[in-house]
Amino acid sequence: MVNFASKIPNESLVDVHGHLNKSPEPIAKATQKDYELIASKIFVVAYSIPLPVQMEDLSRPAAVIKAQKKRLEELSKHIEELHAKHSAEELAKSPLKEQLEVLQKDKASAQECAKVNQDQRLDNRILDMRTPASQGIFRLQSAVAQLFREYMYSQDFVEIHTPKLIGCASEGGANVFQVKYFDRSAFLAQSPQLYKQMAVTSDLERVFEVGPVFRAEKSFTRRHLTEFMGLDIEMAFHDHYHEVLDVLEGMFIYLFHGLETRFASEIEAVKQQYPFEPLVYKPIVRVNFKEAVQMLKDAGVEMDPLGDLSTPQEIRLGELVKEKYHTDIYILDKFPANARPFYTMPDPTDANYSNSYDIFLRGQEICSGAQRIHDADLLTKRALAKGVVPETIKDYIESFRYGAPPHGGAGIGLERVVMLFLGLKNIRKTSMFPRDPQRLCP
Repeated sequence: MVNFASKIPNESLVDVHGHLNKSPEPIAKATQKDYELIASKIFVVAYSIPLPVQMEDLSRPAAVIKAQKKRLEELSKHIEELHAKHSAEELAKSPLKEQLEVLQKDKASAQECAKVNQDQRLDNRILDMRTPASQGIFRLQSAVAQLFREYMYSQDFVEIHTPKLIGCASEGGANVFQVKYFDRSAFLAQSPQLYKQMAVTSDLERVFEVGPVFRAEKSFTRRHLTEFMGLDIEMAFHDHYHEVLDVLEGMFIYLFHGLETRFASEIEAVKQQYPFEPLVYKPIVRVNFKEAVQMLKDAGVEMDPLGDLSTPQEIRLGELVKEKYHTDIYILDKFPANARPFYTMPDPTDANYSNSYDIFLRGQEICSGAQRIHDADLLTKRALAKGVVPETIKDYIESFRYGAPPHGGAGIGLERVVMLFLGLKNIRKTSMFPRDPQRLCP
C-alpha cells in the first residue's frame, strides 16, 4: 500500500479507510494537528495530471517571499560591489575568488522558493483557490453578502432584482459596454441605479440588491475591475438624507463585527499567508468635503476644492483621518456637484456642492451614494447639463411625476470591501474569476 500511495500524483482525489489515533505531539504541517490517520485502504477517486504550479508555492506566506527578495537584493549588491572594485584578474585569484564563489552559492540557494505572480495564479485559478488563504477569502466574501442581507432584512428592506441588459447608460458617460440586442443596441448596466429608485417610488420604500455591475473603464490598477459584484441600497427618508448614512453606518458595524466574531477561522487562514493589521471600524466618523480639502492642504497636498479626489489624495486623506480620529473607516460628505452623476441632489444652500457621500476603508473608496433628485423637471434639467439625453431615460424620469418620496442610497463594491478588510494589495485576489481590460479567461 505504501508503494501504491507513493505513486499517486499530488492533488488527486482519494478515499482513505482507516482509524484515528491521538497524536503524541502536534503535527506541524497538517491542518488537523492533534490526530493522525492510520490508513488500511486507499482508493483513487480521480487522478490529477502533473501540476503546472506547485501547491507549496501557491500557499507560501508573503513574508517568506519578501524576506527572500530582500536577501537576494543584498547578495546581488555585494556581488556588484566586488565587480565594481576589482578587475576580472583580481577576482580570479584568492581570496576574492573564494569570496565571490561563496556569494554566488548563497544567491543560488536563496532562490529556492519560487514566487508565483498574480497572472500565474489567475491562469491556474482552480489550483490557487485550493490554498487555505483563497478558501478563507472566498468564504469571507460569501459572509459579507450574507451579513449585508441579514442587516438589510432587519431594517425592513426588500431584496429586488433589476435588469442588467438596459436600453440606456444608467450612469451616463462613455464607460459602458454596448452590445447588440436583436435589431438594436443595448448596454450592460453600470449599476441598478435607475431601477432601484423606481422601486422606491413604487412604494417598496426600502430596497437592496446584490448583483453584477459592469464598467467599461480601461483601468489597469490594483483596485479596478470591469465586472464586480455590487451591494446596493435605496430608501425613502423623512427628514434628512443623513438617515441613509445612519443605515450604512449600522450595516458596516454589523458586517465587520460579524466577520470578526463568526468567521475568525477564515480570517486566520488568510493571515497565515497575507498578514494584516486588524481593522479599526469604531467610530465611523463623518467628514465634510471642505474639511477634507483643508486637512490635505494643511498636510501640503494641494487639490481643486471643487474637484474629485485622486487615488493618492484618497490614500493620504485616509492617513490623516486615521491620525486625527483613530479609525480606518470614514464617510466623506458633501461632494462637489461637478464630481457627481446627473441624478444627485444639489446642496440647497450651495449649488457648488451636493447631498452626496463616499465611504472609505483604509484610505480607499468602498461605497458611493447620495440623495437623489425626485423632481422630474429638475432631473431633466440636470440630465441635460450632464450630457444625458432625457428621451433615453424617459421611463425613469416619468416615474417621478406620480408622487415620489425624497430618497437616497448607495452602491458598495463587494470585492473591494473584502480586499480592504483583509488588507490585501490587489482586488483580483478577492474576485473568483476577475475581469479587467486584459483578462476575459478563465
